[in-house]
Amino acid sequence: MKDNELMHYGTPQRYVGDPEGSGRYRKGTGEHAFQRDTDLIGQYHYLKNSGQFKNNTEIARAMGLSSGDLRKALSVNSAEINAANRAKAIDLANKQLVATGKINKSAIAREMGVNESNIRAWLKPVESTRAQRIHNTAEMLKKNVDEKKYIDVGEGVANRLNISNDQLNSAIESLKSQGYHIEKVYVEQVGTGQGKQTTVKTLVGPDCTWAEANKNYNKIQLIDGYTEDNGRTFLNIEPPVSVSSDRIQINYESPKDGTIELRRGVDDISLGNASYAQVRIAVDGTHYLKGMAMYSDNMPPGIDIMFNTNKHPSNNKLDALKELKANKENVFGATIKNEENLILAQRHYIDKNGEKKQSAINIVNEEGDIGKWSKTLSSQVLSKQSPTLAKKQLEITSTTQRAELEEIKSLTNPVVKQKLLDSFADDCDSKAVHLKAANLPRQASHFILPFMSVKENEVYAPNYDNGETVVLIRHPHGGKFEIPVLTVNNNNREARSVLGNNPPDAVGINPKVAGKLSGADFDGDTVLVIPVNNKVKIKTDNRNAFKELQNFDPKESYPKYPGMKVMSEDYKQKQMGIVTNLINDMTIGGAQPDEIVRAVKHSMVIIDAAKHELNWRQSEIDNGIKQLKEKYQTGGASTIISRAKSEYRVDDRKELTNTSRMTPEQLADWNAGKKVYVPTGKTFINKKGEVEPRQIKSTKMAEADDAFTLTSGGSKENPGTTIEGVYAQHANTLKGLANEARRESRKIKGTPYNPEAKKIYASEVESLNRKLDRAMKNKPLERQAQIIANNTIRTEKKEHPDMYESKDDIKRLKNQALAGARNKVGKKPYTIDITEKEWHAIQSGAISKSKLQSILNNADMDQVKKYATPKQQKAMTPAKIASAKALINAGFTQAEVAKKLGVSTSTIAKNI
Repeated sequence: MKDNELMHYGTPQRYVGDPEGSGRYRKGTGEHAFQRDTDLIGQYHYLKNSGQFKNNTEIARAMGLSSGDLRKALSVNSAEINAANRAKAIDLANKQLVATGKINKSAIAREMGVNESNIRAWLKPVESTRAQRIHNTAEMLKKNVDEKKYIDVGEGVANRLNISNDQLNSAIESLKSQGYHIEKVYVEQVGTGQGKQTTVKTLVGPDCTWAEANKNYNKIQLIDGYTEDNGRTFLNIEPPVSVSSDRIQINYESPKDGTIELRRGVDDISLGNASYAQVRIAVDGTHYLKGMAMYSDNMPPGIDIMFNTNKHPSNNKLDALKELKANKENVFGATIKNEENLILAQRHYIDKNGEKKQSAINIVNEEGDIGKWSKTLSSQVLSKQSPTLAKKQLEITSTTQRAELEEIKSLTNPVVKQKLLDSFADDCDSKAVHLKAANLPRQASHFILPFMSVKENEVYAPNYDNGETVVLIRHPHGGKFEIPVLTVNNNNREARSVLGNNPPDAVGINPKVAGKLSGADFDGDTVLVIPVNNKVKIKTDNRNAFKELQNFDPKESYPKYPGMKVMSEDYKQKQMGIVTNLINDMTIGGAQPDEIVRAVKHSMVIIDAAKHELNWRQSEIDNGIKQLKEKYQTGGASTIISRAKSEYRVDDRKELTNTSRMTPEQLADWNAGKKVYVPTGKTFINKKGEVEPRQIKSTKMAEADDAFTLTSGGSKENPGTTIEGVYAQHANTLKGLANEARRESRKIKGTPYNPEAKKIYASEVESLNRKLDRAMKNKPLERQAQIIANNTIRTEKKEHPDMYESKDDIKRLKNQALAGARNKVGKKPYTIDITEKEWHAIQSGAISKSKLQSILNNADMDQVKKYATPKQQKAMTPAKIASAKALINAGFTQAEVAKKLGVSTSTIAKNI
């Protein structure tokens, strides 16, 4: 007997004085004696056949019962015994179905020791229901596998088939005796970052191996199938409409490089209600324009489009344009938006005859897009500023995270609390790797557009006040010398006539300012605009040593020579990472201005090396890059800023959560809130035919227990530089918050399921089940979309390798492929909206823990968080007050702080 079990004891008394009866409860317990005793009928017949009693009244008296109690007991027990026998017969029948696909009634009768006629009677009501349904489902699955070879039977498939998971799993189990089996197929998750995979639970035939299933991942289908062209490619782009080159004028050697100026009032090139957009325009069916489009009121007669380029004049205007790609479904090699879901896209208009026509305008980024970008300060920018500013912005990030953790810990529902704690921990781990800091007050991303009438020390920026000072920062960011300081002037007539009084995410500058912005042009380049004042101080550097960069032309200085091997786009990305890390490490290491200039010049050559076929290796020699690396870097990246995100490979592993299987060291890590991993032992055969452990990608910061080990000094006592110490301390703070959140999560026990609450909230439970069912039906569609998108990407890269050389090209392809695949399979975004009454049902325990977890995985967690926050909680916790103070000290207004923290302005005023 276990310590925590209370067992009922005693053996049944067949009649009064029966010596076999013993114990305290020989007659049973409950409403009446023997009501739970399945031997009562046997006892009754034993006494009746003994000849000692004349009738049931005497038998009842001998059993210590009234006549009425005996009648009730006989009735209850007969029904219970019959129900128990029926349940056992059904259970045995189901086990036979799983094992053989058939029901053998004779075998069941023998096992139960009853006549076969009894078995037939007990199974008759259910043979045509559950057992038969399992059999029918198995036959349907078998037919699908025989026809399609690989079918998805994972999460949500049962919902789409309108059957229970139990029925689906039982049907699959019944097929195993015939050799059919499940293989887990791994498909890269498009759009969620490198290394993450979608696992597709795939039913295959007897002869199919794991290797074959994974090799043919693109052939996995849903049971109701998406067989159309095997998911070859669905990029969701209409063939573009071309304009005639006769309508285009090329402005050569223009300072407004990349700008496309349009005539107003021309339907087929109209931007609709927008004032500007990043576009692609096909020309003559062979070439296309790429750049930022805006209207102009100074168009030459007969010309509808003016394209500004820094190229030299040519006899053929098409030389200034780009050639359309060979791929007919993606001739621009860019992500073109879908008009159904966006303000602009491949636009359509009504012509003078009332017919709908497709516009020549193809939108890449529309007005208002980049205003939605994340408002953070990268380490690439902030690490080049003062340690004081960096510490202030990083502390805002950590205090905000602390306030969020305290709020999550106060939540009332344990399942919600646990989910948010786990998500919070993962978020802190990610923030520790990327080292991004909180934004400065009113910082925002903007497109830059050129206006000759804007002075070189001014900017047209209606989102900021007339006369205030702002700085512009562009990525990649070389250093403080690439930060122009400008005064806002919103009275410029030219800029106002084009952009209007309220452009959501664009500023107008003099073209010469672009030269200081890391060599920016106007084909869609963006900048951070940051107002500066007494509280917000951004260091800039206008020394003469850096002015030579403004006159440096990489194309003129390092042209291609005959027979030179041109840098690929992919290798360009790698070299840009190397030189960017070098500039970071040099700046932090206190390099001299002339040394920084050399590194930045080389970075400018690298940026254009693939596009303009530049001699980047000569630049590397002329600028002494090898010597700079030897002086400021040892064995590659040398500071925490450049090391944090550096790739670090580890043997393939999985997370261990079963504490009973942990070593003492692992258990200590688990109790400290760390993740515990164990190796999977997976291997592969390399090109030499040798067996090697399979490895996965991680980062140095993710694998470091102490961020100070990544500094150039290597320890907290000696981080190398002050700024590295600031960042290392910040990373450790975030890692500590992540571990604290996991510790809290691991203590939580769920709300017990309450069947009575389920009855009380029956309508709410039914509603939540319907919503969950709808969400689950999306799961197979998303997996199918991932399969199609991966196949599209693989095929595209194989057929058009010249189009997808860089990471940016591949990222655009992935976005297009996934959007097109989701559209093809009919997947529509759906988030479960939990009503207040449904939340009460959840709180009362009317929903089981596993089902609630599924609901939360598909719900609006901001809404759930509001429900789960105690109403009696004070508006401002100590952690929130600390966060508010940090924001106020950084220069945010009380109104801005109130909005960030979700409280009223008066609450801020009262607490600060």
